[in-house]
Amino acid sequence: MQKRLSWLGIIMLWLVGCSLIEAPAMPPVPTPVATAVPWNVASLSTGEMVIDPTSDVVPTIDPQIAGLLTAVSQQQLMGYVQTLQSFGTRNVFSVTDDPTFGIGAARQWVMDEFDRVGNGRLQIATQQFPLFYNGFSTTPINIVATLPGRSNNNNEAIVIVAHYDNRAPDATDGETLAPGANDNGSGVALLLESARLLSAYEWNQTIIFLAAAAEEEGTVGARHFVQTAFLDNMNVIAAINYDAVGGRNGIPQHARLFAPNLRESPSGELARLYEFVGGLYLPTFPVQVIDALDREGRWGDHREFVNAGMPGIRIIESTEESELVNSQQDTWDRIDYNYLQQVVQLNISVVANLAGAPQTPQTPIIQALDSPGDFWLRWPIDSEAAGYAFSFRPLAEDSFPAFRFVRAGQAGNVAFTGFDPTVTYAVSVSALDENGRLGDFTPEVIVEPSVSTAQTP
Repeated sequence: MQKRLSWLGIIMLWLVGCSLIEAPAMPPVPTPVATAVPWNVASLSTGEMVIDPTSDVVPTIDPQIAGLLTAVSQQQLMGYVQTLQSFGTRNVFSVTDDPTFGIGAARQWVMDEFDRVGNGRLQIATQQFPLFYNGFSTTPINIVATLPGRSNNNNEAIVIVAHYDNRAPDATDGETLAPGANDNGSGVALLLESARLLSAYEWNQTIIFLAAAAEEEGTVGARHFVQTAFLDNMNVIAAINYDAVGGRNGIPQHARLFAPNLRESPSGELARLYEFVGGLYLPTFPVQVIDALDREGRWGDHREFVNAGMPGIRIIESTEESELVNSQQDTWDRIDYNYLQQVVQLNISVVANLAGAPQTPQTPIIQALDSPGDFWLRWPIDSEAAGYAFSFRPLAEDSFPAFRFVRAGQAGNVAFTGFDPTVTYAVSVSALDENGRLGDFTPEVIVEPSVSTAQTP
């Protein structure tokens, strides 16, 4: 009755190649069926089952996060983009020893900016890797700025990605001017402004700001980061790629979000959370969720995370102007900094919720009760959680349904009733803190239509 996709198996293959309701009558308690679980059953709640609990702990706008959103500066964003353009080109085959021109100068400036805005909390490192492309070779360098989390017992990390390299029409031309303001000075500006604001506080989960190199040559830098992250046993709960997010005057006021296999993948779960939290904090600047890895024939750094079985999505402006791509017309003065400001606010709202909420809960054991459409759920309780949000998503739907909530004091052993017994549901749970910050959801458990039920004593 339950099926789960093992993302670890995917990675290994990749490496080798609020109204109160009256509680209904207590349903019969089923005899547990022997099931392999990834945690100690002894840690389950032994309290009395709570049926259809209600809770006042729900997702809400956290004043601390709201304050960060108001602090996003258009002036800062413009300054970042102007400076990146001033290096002439950021082609990976450009010079690395000139202090004012080329990718070496740009890389040093980005590292210095992370250090300047990091409030003494950012740990800045680099990753070198070889690149062989169209008969040329070089050694590009990723910039990795890490904001360590307070409670990171399971190595959970949120990765914000933007490539800092760019190119002229000839990908190996390291001399021709290539301003690269929108592609992808806008994404790097988002990285730096997000780092400036998020570094003002400590968070529960680790946040990584990845300025990736060699995206233009096939997302090589992101691939190197992902391979290193896997070997380091990093648990990437979200990889969000920002590429060409600057906008232009007059374009529709929303962002596009690309996630493949939307209804049955870790990336789809991340897309739903991004859409929900973004809509909570910025209802006038929504995201358009698109069920695809990227635009047809195009790519972005998030694909390396997706290929490794990690949740990865791409955020891009609502419409593109194709003649600006890899051209000398992609300049800082074409960007709409009010639009870019809102994309940064989207990012901070989502990342701050993921990083500020308790860590990902353990996936619950779910069993059908004798009454069709009623389910019994058990899971270990996190002492840091103030409550939990459950998603019973009909598998044919792309977005979250209305959540079911439970306070921490009633959590761990609950029954939810009244679901359509003919529908297949994807069930997941997230932990909330006392400020209503919504965390990462567990991998979805697929619950088939009620054909048979667990046996009652």
